[in-house]
Amino acid sequence: MSSGEDSGRPSGFGRGLTNYGDRDFALYLRRSFARSMGYSDGMLARPIVGICHTPSGFNNCHRHFPELLDAVKRGVLAAGGLPLEFPVISLGEVFLSPTSLKFRNLMSMDVEEMIRAQPMDSVVLLGGCDKTVPAQLMGAVSADVPAVQLVAGPMMTGRYKGERLGACTDCRRFWARFRGGEIDAAEIAAVEGNLATTAGTCAVMGTASTMACVAEALGLALPDSAAIPAVHADRLRCAEESGRRAVALIGSELTPRRIVTAKSVENALRVILALSGSTNAILHLAAIAGRAGLELSLERLNELSETTPVLVDLKPVGDNYMEDFHAAGGLDAVLRELKPLLHLDCMTVTGETLGERLDRKPAVAADRRVVHAVSDPISAKGGLVALFGSLAPGGAIVKRAAADPRLLEHEGRAVVFDSLEDLARRIDDPDLDVEADDVLVLQNAGPKSASGMPEAGYLPIPKKLARKGVKDMVRVSDARMSGTAFGTIVLHVTPEATVGGPLSIVRTGDRIRLSVAGRRIDLLVDDAEIAARLAAAGRPAAASPSGRGYDRLYRTHVLQADRGCDFDFLRGDPA
Repeated sequence: MSSGEDSGRPSGFGRGLTNYGDRDFALYLRRSFARSMGYSDGMLARPIVGICHTPSGFNNCHRHFPELLDAVKRGVLAAGGLPLEFPVISLGEVFLSPTSLKFRNLMSMDVEEMIRAQPMDSVVLLGGCDKTVPAQLMGAVSADVPAVQLVAGPMMTGRYKGERLGACTDCRRFWARFRGGEIDAAEIAAVEGNLATTAGTCAVMGTASTMACVAEALGLALPDSAAIPAVHADRLRCAEESGRRAVALIGSELTPRRIVTAKSVENALRVILALSGSTNAILHLAAIAGRAGLELSLERLNELSETTPVLVDLKPVGDNYMEDFHAAGGLDAVLRELKPLLHLDCMTVTGETLGERLDRKPAVAADRRVVHAVSDPISAKGGLVALFGSLAPGGAIVKRAAADPRLLEHEGRAVVFDSLEDLARRIDDPDLDVEADDVLVLQNAGPKSASGMPEAGYLPIPKKLARKGVKDMVRVSDARMSGTAFGTIVLHVTPEATVGGPLSIVRTGDRIRLSVAGRRIDLLVDDAEIAARLAAAGRPAAASPSGRGYDRLYRTHVLQADRGCDFDFLRGDPA
């Protein structure tokens, strides 16, 4: 019974034996069942690399995973390991109701528990769609087994009337034109067929691409891996190398908790700011950090934003696509420009520090149309900032790089919608009392609401205004926004309305002041009136449509946006 044991330290099939009260019997039984899969003695003696993947007919982003899976296995076998794949929950962004975020924590629990429960010495995390990578990283940090993140890669652009199209920024642009009466139903249908034409994640710097870059910036994914297109041969070579690297990590101390540190989290924040990345990435990074017992400070985010330039020209805030970013040098080019601002002593899955990684590989000249030099930034300050004030005591997020500069300092009359249903019912009513300089406010769309914090913060411009040519308005909510969206949109207002935050007592006709320069979002009602309204409203009970199963668990334990909307019982203590 020596197979699976090394100097008394269990490995391979000897790890985490099923408890029958007899360890030798448990290993004997496990090996006998493993033999039914046709493994030889030599294979049974190898260390095991688990491959955590996300098969689903409801996830278009991952349809190329069978080929990637084969490449990972090839790398593991070549390096002397035994690859064993296992499925976990898959979160197809546009196929889940009420929203994918609600199920991110469930997937993270699935990842964590399956890594813990099954015999593996290291793991490759194969994901890509918006919530799958955060869920896998959260689960891996909690399980703390050596891990390598391998992302799906972005899809390639489509073509329509000589114009490149990429989901999903262009889908929003054309939909706004359709709502404004500029194009008809036949044309929007033609556009629909050309937005997403290959496997992979959205072709712009949305949440999926931002989180791919975060995984690499944290040190949990291989160098140069974030931006490789899904259908590029380099993606398969990256998959093979990820399998090799997972074998090399076996027995090492380079577990996720050693890699995810306060310093590497700051590096990831710098990258998000330099990319003008998705607002969702702040929420996900807070949850990943929380699993390692770390806090992501929104005040610190603002400090970093003041000294981190925007360097990358990609949609939704620029002109280019992820395939252009890859060709321009990818994240490696960005990290080299940010090098003086980064913590270079952070460890990565390569076994090197970030500084050693950057020094080892010769720099490749970047395409400055896509990745700007620090000496010639797109903006001297980061793309995202946190806001505080009487409307958001716990903070809110705005993507200033995606906003109309004229609206970054704005005061207007509130036009309030108390739910998503109310928004859908009234936003296009010709009789809606709304003007272009008003502030659209959506309540009860936060994490504890019935809607579970959907990407509804991108409130549509009322049709009566869209048809007059209005392209942007200040919009405020406790909801989220897709990383592919744009506009002057204040999100993640904390505390949310459903738990009685100040957002809950805003009334149509109130004045709201946004000052991005001052980092504030304020309800211009005197303190006594705010206190009186809050007292009169009391603390509402969180909505729970079904009151059972995962829905009940979610409503009971989900935290606010400033803590990543993770479950309170999943946050970890420092290792």
